[in-house]
Amino acid sequence: MSHFTPENFQTCTIGMLLGRAALLKDRILDWHLEADGVTAAQFKVLIIASQYQVDSPAELCRYLGLDSGSMTRMLDRLEQKGLILRNRCPEDRRQVRMALTAEGQRLTERLPQVGAAAMNELVGVLQPEELKTLEGLLAKVLLSAGDPLTIRRFGDR
Repeated sequence: MSHFTPENFQTCTIGMLLGRAALLKDRILDWHLEADGVTAAQFKVLIIASQYQVDSPAELCRYLGLDSGSMTRMLDRLEQKGLILRNRCPEDRRQVRMALTAEGQRLTERLPQVGAAAMNELVGVLQPEELKTLEGLLAKVLLSAGDPLTIRRFGDR
C-alpha cells in the first residue's frame, strides 16, 4: 500500500521520527552503560551474541546491518576491554568465532537490567496497550522487510 507521493513527502515525518527515536534510545543506553565502559553499539553486539548465541562476525554484521570493517573495529574494542575473545574456527580457518570472556559473561548477565531501565526511560510515557500496539506495528514493518532478528524473535506471523 502506498501512503506517500512526491507531493506529500515533505510533510511525511515517519522516517524522521523512527530515526530520532533510535538516536534517543542509543543516547539513553549510552548513559546507562557509562559506568560499565560500554557503548550502546557494543551493548547490541553483546546482547545479540549472548541472547541469540551468535558467534561469528559475519552473522553479527547481518543482524546489526554493519559492514565487516565496522564489525572488526567493534570486536577489536570489545576484545581490548577484555569482554570477548576471537579464535579461528578449527573446521574452517578462514572463519573467526567469538566467545565471551568471564568478564564479558558477567556483564552480559547484567545487560537485561540495564536495557530494561533504559527502555523504561524511553517508553515510560506510554500506556501498556500503547506500547503493545507500537511493538506490534514495528514488528509488522520489520517482518515485512524480512529483518532476520525480528523473524527470529517473532517468527513469520
